[in-house]
Order: sequence, then C-alpha cells, then structure tokens
Amino acid sequence: MESFIDPNNARSDGRSELRLLYEIGLILSERREVNLVLKPILEKMASCIGIIRGTICILNRYTGKIDIAEGFGLSPEQIRSGNYLPGEGITGKVVNTGNPIAIPIISKEPTFLNKTNSRDAQEAERTSFVCVPIKLGIEVIGTISIDIVYNSGRELNNMVWLLTVIAASISQYVRFRQISCEEINDLKEENCRLYAELKKKYEMRHTVISRSESMKKIYQQLGMVVTTRATVLLLGESGVGKECLANDIHYTSPRVDKPFVKVNCAAIPPNLVESMLFGHEKGSFTGAHARHQGYFEQADGGTIFLDEIGELPLSLQSKFLRVLQERQFERVGGKETLSVDVRVIAATNRDLKQMVAAGKFREDLFYRVNVFPIRIPALRERKIDIMLFADHFAAKFAKEYERPRPSFSLSATNALNSYDWPGNIRELENTIERAVILAGDGVIHSYHLPDTLLSAAGATLRKSGSLQEVLDSVEEEMILEELKRCNGNMAKAAKNLGISERIMGLRVAKYKIDPKSSN
Repeated sequence: MESFIDPNNARSDGRSELRLLYEIGLILSERREVNLVLKPILEKMASCIGIIRGTICILNRYTGKIDIAEGFGLSPEQIRSGNYLPGEGITGKVVNTGNPIAIPIISKEPTFLNKTNSRDAQEAERTSFVCVPIKLGIEVIGTISIDIVYNSGRELNNMVWLLTVIAASISQYVRFRQISCEEINDLKEENCRLYAELKKKYEMRHTVISRSESMKKIYQQLGMVVTTRATVLLLGESGVGKECLANDIHYTSPRVDKPFVKVNCAAIPPNLVESMLFGHEKGSFTGAHARHQGYFEQADGGTIFLDEIGELPLSLQSKFLRVLQERQFERVGGKETLSVDVRVIAATNRDLKQMVAAGKFREDLFYRVNVFPIRIPALRERKIDIMLFADHFAAKFAKEYERPRPSFSLSATNALNSYDWPGNIRELENTIERAVILAGDGVIHSYHLPDTLLSAAGATLRKSGSLQEVLDSVEEEMILEELKRCNGNMAKAAKNLGISERIMGLRVAKYKIDPKSSN
C-alpha cells in the first residue's frame, strides 16, 4: 500500500546520494539553458543511485493537466501518454495534497495507474515507486518520481528525503518550464483559432455552385486575376451571384487575411455617400461629432466590394476615379492626403455604356473600372444549374429548420426547370425555403411552389381552384410519384398507396398517365 512520508523525519548518509547532490549542483551551476537542465539530472540519478526510470511532471495552471516534461527510461510514446489530472493516480494525489508518497511494491498498490504502460506485471512485483512534490513556497508546480528495484532492507524514507532536496534545487527551473509550456499551449490554442478562421474563409471558395460551361469559363478567368490587384467589374442581373463571386476573388487571393469590406452603393443616402466611402473629420458637417474612417480606409490592405456602382452620384465619380488611379483621397473636411492599398471589385446590374451615353456615368471612370469585366449569365441561361441550386438550398434550409432533407417530385422538378427565374438565384433560394417549410412528408411537390411558377411552367397540377380540382391535382401527383418509385409497376404502386389495382387503373385512365413513362 502507499505510504505518506514526512521528509523532515528522513535522512540519508549514503555516499551515492551525496555524490548525486554534488553532480546536480555542478549541472545547475553551469547555468545551462532551462530546457536542457532537467533531463541530465534524471540521467545522473540513474548513474548514481540506479533508478530504473524517472519523470519530472509539471502542472499546467490553465488546463489543470499534469504532463511529463522530462523522462528517463521511457519512450517518447510513453512520455506522451503520461498525463494526469490533480487527484488522479499517485502523481495526481501528490499534486493535490503536496505530500510525498512512497510505494514499496507497485503491484500491491491498487491506485497506481501505470499510465505510461512501461511496467509489466513481473516488473511491478519487484519495483518500488517514490513521488515527491516540486514546490515554490506552498504552491505545488509539479512532481519528481522514480522507479527503483525493491529492496526489503532499503529505507524509502531516505529516497523521499533525497528527492525532496532535488525538488527544492530544481524548483526555479521547473517554474521556467511551466511558464514555457503554458505559453506554448496558449500559442497552440491561438494557432487553432486562427486556423479555424482561415479554414472558414477558405471554405467560402467556389460559393457559386455550377455545372454550366459558361461558369467554368468564368472560374478559369478568375484563376488568372485573383493573384493580381486589377479592378474586377462583375456584370449581370440582380440575384445572379455577383457577391458570391466577389467572395471567391477575395478569399482565394493573397489578401485573404486582410479586410473584406462590402458596400451597397444603392443603399447609402446620396448626401452620405462621400462620407461613408472616404470618411470625414470632426466638425466637417452637422452631426460629425468625431473623426470617421471611411470604407476605403477600413479596407486598407484588403479588398473593397462596391455593389451597384452605377448608383454612385455623378458629382462623386471624379473622386472615386482618383482612388482607382492613385489609391489616394482626402476625408470630408480634411486636408491630409491618405494613401491606401485596396483591391477594388465593382458590380452592377445596369448597362454602364448606356449610362455613359446618357451622361449619367463618367466615361473615364467606366474605362477605369472596366479593366477586367466578367459577365455572369442569368439562371435561365444555365438551366443545368437549377436543380443543383435547388438541392443545395433544400439541404441548407432543412438543416436550419431541423427537418429531413427533402427530395423533389417529378412535377416540382419540371416546374422548377420550366420557369424563367427573373429574380435568378435569389428568387430560387426564397422559393426553396418556402417549399422546405411546407413539405411535411419529406418531398417537395409542385403544390408547395408559388402559383407563378406553376402558371408560367404550364403545370397541370394547381394549388388554386375548386376543392375537387385541388384534390385531383394532389391525387394525380401522388400516383405519378409512386409509379416513378415503382418503375411503372401499377400493382405495386396501388399497394403502396393503399388502393386496389382496379382503382389504380381507373385513376391512370382518368389522368391519362402512361405508366411506362414513369419507368
């Protein structure tokens, strides 16, 4: 069983112990680097008093864990596995109580954990274990422990006394190691946090989902421009994914760890556009109670995304042109010229050439923002992507609303593919969100879609009309879906729907359904 020892009542006069203390004194007097002091001390203990193995454990005050900092007679894997919590095992008890513990025979001590798995059953029957706390004042900062061959005539009190003296000698060095380990732990946590942030940003790559050839060509173009600082102009209808492409450009560029500032020019009141973009000085106008950094200053070193650039007031376009050309500007009410390193991505759903002809957009500014234009096709021009987006949004909203991920019925698929989507991807997203909410059976049917889709697609199934018409439309769709699942087998479909084969035949005839077409 374990023995609690009072080191004040234990002494040793052995020459080997005195020689060991002398050798340790020499090691400490050489003032080696802190990280190189502790291991040689364990090695001296092996050569002078014949320990089988030894460890110096250190308490991390932030995590509460007790880890082996240095080990003798242990493999690197065994050292890594030797970690404890206060109160756990013999080492944890010594840290908790601040008292040394001596175990004459390890195999007879049930609380000995052997976490390093370095002692087999036979060795445990002939090995003694001694562990003492390493203290600074009354604070326990670690432990020093040894395995030594059991000797019935040996006084373990002497070993406790010896280890207590050694622990006092090395306590300052252990404190340095403790601080170092804690700092390394902090750096690892910070590194994990930063890695998670970068991973999150990196995962924003290719947020525009597509299988169309036109989008593949666009991504080929992006691959050539992302590493430059060239101004990119994204053109296309509202809702086609211009902001998503802007995200891709920034988060795959060398500026990924710098600010990404998004500005909707159409959403800023005309009298505040200059102040919001370029900032203002205190007192420059009524309400300017303090200096304000504009969006361009906030984006310094990174990227600024100017959505709806065609809405910029004509009076401000000359100042914006200067920023594009020289990357310089002054705050409103200020005289100091500020320089910024900003990558500009602009976007618009308007025809800038027509605006130039109408005198609503400066021609020189048009040529300056039109360095690398990319036109994003409307969703109706890449219908191959409709169901790809629909499935993506269905999964997204199913997760958000904690519902099963729905599938799409044949009629719903036809309706989605037949519609022209004037609102593009944004409209499709809103449509699928609504359908996910309505789809209680895990399938999005045509009657879960807005009437505008069904009427535009010429769908035979309708959600409006008389009660009988609605019931007929639902019945027809259920029969179509079940026949599709059963590969056109009417008997199996009838059984699944809970109707007779005769009724199934009558309904197929009524709705003019061709079972073979469902195969």
